[in-house]
Amino acid sequence: MKARCFDKYKGDCSVQKDGDWYVAKCLENSVASQGKTIEKSTENLREALELFYEDSVEIALSKSS
Repeated sequence: MKARCFDKYKGDCSVQKDGDWYVAKCLENSVASQGKTIEKSTENLREALELFYEDSVEIALSKSS
């Protein structure tokens, strides 16, 4: 399943069932997470993306100083 999951980041994600888990992956940057339900996997992916983008901004700022 492919869907637009993240309005804040404007990213598309795919969700696939893998055994007992659902794996959600952002198609723009390959950040992924999992959960027991589709909703939980996308919620976990949203959190992972927040951390990914926070780290990206911190790295960019440290390189510019």
